[in-house]
Amino acid sequence: MGLVAQQMPQYTQYMFNDFVINPAVAGVQDYFQIRTNHRFQWVGLMDPPMTNSISYYGPARNQDMGYGFYIYNDVTGPTSRTGFTGSYAYNIALSGEMRLSMGISASMMQYRIDGTQLNPRDVSDPALLQVISTSYLPDAGIGAYLYAKDFYVGLSAAQLLNNNLMIFDNKNGLNRLKTHINLIGAYKFRVDQDWMIEPSVMIKGTAPRELSFDITARAEWKRIIWGAISYRYSEAISILIGYSFEEMLYFGYAYDIGITSLRKYNTGTHELMIGYRFNDIK
Repeated sequence: MGLVAQQMPQYTQYMFNDFVINPAVAGVQDYFQIRTNHRFQWVGLMDPPMTNSISYYGPARNQDMGYGFYIYNDVTGPTSRTGFTGSYAYNIALSGEMRLSMGISASMMQYRIDGTQLNPRDVSDPALLQVISTSYLPDAGIGAYLYAKDFYVGLSAAQLLNNNLMIFDNKNGLNRLKTHINLIGAYKFRVDQDWMIEPSVMIKGTAPRELSFDITARAEWKRIIWGAISYRYSEAISILIGYSFEEMLYFGYAYDIGITSLRKYNTGTHELMIGYRFNDIK
């Protein structure tokens, strides 16, 4: 029996969630922050993917470095992933306002499959329908993040250890975790004192095959409210809105409209982001 599934959680609001994608983001800002993301994918389908995560990260007070962690739970039907990841980043000045941050992460992930939720027609051994199998896997990731006041470019890789999932079988892995690459970039155009426009792109997947990309255009007014439209290659068009209260408390919402044949069977995807920024410490 083989398992085919989306290995890494995906986020429409990736521009507000880059720490869980790239460990080098830790310490880039002058303050600590908490971010939570809640994604409900393909609402209306039976047992659709659902992802929840919470992250906490920021800089060291007197050194050019940062650290943080995040916890996530990703559920798709009978399978689930729950993980804890800790990250460390070191930050150096290059020239002018430009800086480079380099980060590493270490994680522990629990992969679980509930045989009682499997379809009997897809199982060769009926005994598997009574089994709940759990596997614990360590992993690691790396990242680099080049940034200045008006732009950033980040490159990261996750699941570097390529572990086998030992599901229902203690000797042979039924599925191997593949290394995932993420490349993110954005530029901020200052229209005037009130308005800012930020186009961004994320290329993701397992190189050189199975690559995809998101393109987003976001407009922000007085750092208070923003709206955006995004396109995910051959998958969805998304509408994003957000609000910032005194640049301390952040709310973001995204709605994905599917453009595949699967659209007939669901009402879209909802994603909620909530963030809190602590006072500057540097």
